[in-house]
Amino acid sequence: MGSPDKPRDLLPQLKLDELLDELQSRIDAVRGTRDRVHSLLGAVLAVGRDLNLEQALHSIVEAAATLVDAEYAALGVIGPDGRTLSAFHTIGVSDEQIAEIGPFPEGHGILGELIRNPEPLRLEKISQHPASYGFPARHPPMNSFLGVPIRVRDQVFGNLYLTEKRGGLEFDEEDESVLSTLAFAAGVAIDNARLYEDSRLRERWLRANADITHSLMSGSDRAVALNLIAERAREISGSALAAVAMPLAGSGLLNVEIAVGVDAEAHRGLVLPLDRTLMGLAFSAAAPVTSDDVTRDERISPEPARFQGLGPAVAIPIGTGDDGARGVVLLCRETGRPVYSGKETEMLRGFAAQAAIAMELAERRQDAQQIAVLQDRDRIARDLHDLAIQRLFATGMTLQSAGRFIEHPEASERVLRAVDDLDETIKIIRSAIFGLRARETTAAEGLRARAVQVVGEAAQVLGFAPSVRMEGLLDTDVPREFADHVVAVLSEALTNIARHAHANRADVVLTTDSREVRLKVSDNGVGIAAGGRRSGLRNMAERAEQLGGTLDISGPANGGTVLEWHVPLPPLS
Repeated sequence: MGSPDKPRDLLPQLKLDELLDELQSRIDAVRGTRDRVHSLLGAVLAVGRDLNLEQALHSIVEAAATLVDAEYAALGVIGPDGRTLSAFHTIGVSDEQIAEIGPFPEGHGILGELIRNPEPLRLEKISQHPASYGFPARHPPMNSFLGVPIRVRDQVFGNLYLTEKRGGLEFDEEDESVLSTLAFAAGVAIDNARLYEDSRLRERWLRANADITHSLMSGSDRAVALNLIAERAREISGSALAAVAMPLAGSGLLNVEIAVGVDAEAHRGLVLPLDRTLMGLAFSAAAPVTSDDVTRDERISPEPARFQGLGPAVAIPIGTGDDGARGVVLLCRETGRPVYSGKETEMLRGFAAQAAIAMELAERRQDAQQIAVLQDRDRIARDLHDLAIQRLFATGMTLQSAGRFIEHPEASERVLRAVDDLDETIKIIRSAIFGLRARETTAAEGLRARAVQVVGEAAQVLGFAPSVRMEGLLDTDVPREFADHVVAVLSEALTNIARHAHANRADVVLTTDSREVRLKVSDNGVGIAAGGRRSGLRNMAERAEQLGGTLDISGPANGGTVLEWHVPLPPLS
């Protein structure tokens, strides 16, 4: 009787087992979802912890690969043009593999598809998508793909790319949802890191301005302050080269007074026109001028070669007020480095404007000190004239009158000699008074401006503008007599090039180290003909010998002529 009931007992038992299995699977799913939510929360906290932008980007890529169990992950940062990738951060590919594959992708194929259409993209096989055109040689095989955009304040910052889900599986909707959530958190983290970096950068610029202001107001030489401007600008902006050019009074030209960094010597002392150079255009317009590649920019003169290995550049005017720019700062980065962004340019512009204010304040302070010195000189001159000279003159008159009453011949002669000495003393004092009241030589009469004027006049005869480089304190260390000889020799040398050299390039280098002044004039012409007239060269040699110097003339193997005229300077008193 019991056997017919056994099938009835098995049926409820089977249904119960199915229910238990289904319940267990749902419990596992809930547990898995809970664990994944915990992992996602942990990842969000991890990426939000880093305030350094590069570290934050690396943390985002690591978290993305872990959350969706992908073998390879990358974060591509979209460049300023909005069409290509400017940076690429990867996980899963070794440095050796990266070196074998070649340059990082620029944003073509599937990567470009996500740039053009910033929406989540999930693929079973990358090769099946129309935008795919394969991988470069030695690239690891990749099939499954999941990509999501990262937005920062409604602007697409970049994209997360995940490939090869482990176990040969495909990325599913849950992976896409998790990655989209992480991308949202990543946008917030990136925004925070950017704000933090901006605040740190502004702090560094403010500190640099404070250093420059302190240097100028403490009485430092202008060259020291300009060098500080160049050094700080190069360091903070991550540039390889920084140069500062100041206007040459009354010449319409700029003189590169300071240069630091790569090939600084080739830049220092160059004289540049205002209408055909980056620095000149920035000075004239009192606005920044940028270049994506200085080696291919027509606004950069090819001679002398001075930008090898450099690429992006920006010229920033120092001061943009009603009085115009006071000078220009040029910054250059190495080839392959990012161009100067609008935000960087604005920070540089603010830095240069503050530097200009500091220079203005220092000049006003120096002017006040100079006025005080001149007023003191006027007082001394007035006292010498009104008191000392009058008393000496009266004493001389008294002695001259008393001399008539002295009968002893020798005593009378001594009194007359004393009167003559007093007259000579009065002349010396008058000369000192004139010296105190005489005006100092103006900048337009300095050697720099005179040399530039000679070169400018010669350019009309030559048919081209010679390049000019000047270094050292030419206006203060070279006495007027020596400066007259330098100008005469320079004029004669350029005239000889125009008459006899048949050249299309000439270079002028004028330098001083306070011990000697050196003038070097070279051209690419036909050289000095044998048996030709030598009167001009003889005059230049005589001028050098007269001052204890020498004249050297050589003909390089590649043609042309090099004239070097150098004379020692008298020691500074």
